Amino acid sequence: MGTFTTSCQIENSIDRGKSITISKILVDTGSELSWISAKDLEKIGIQREKKDLTFVMANGQKITRSVGFALIRIENYFTIDEVVFAEEGDLLLLGARTLEGMNLIVDPVKKKIVAAGPLPAA
Repeated sequence: MGTFTTSCQIENSIDRGKSITISKILVDTGSELSWISAKDLEKIGIQREKKDLTFVMANGQKITRSVGFALIRIENYFTIDEVVFAEEGDLLLLGARTLEGMNLIVDPVKKKIVAAGPLPAA
């Protein structure tokens, strides 16, 4: 599929006046959660809700990080999701669960995010 980046806005879900814009974040459908700089999350008041969660990196290494809750926006799409407090050296990632929450999919040919279409119902 190849890799590409996009931009997004991260908002404090309680205090919507606090937000940051990330101009370059790697779209990674292989990552379940989105990874955002801990410094940026702290700057807008996102709290660490789950601490010392274990993650397995692509190279097999196990690391621990904290997770909080944030509102994530890309253009007119948005969702609230868990975000990992990325530390120095970690990649900034837009994960699969965030994309699913916004009902977006990856167009591998155009290397961009597109609307997934109508939501399935029971």
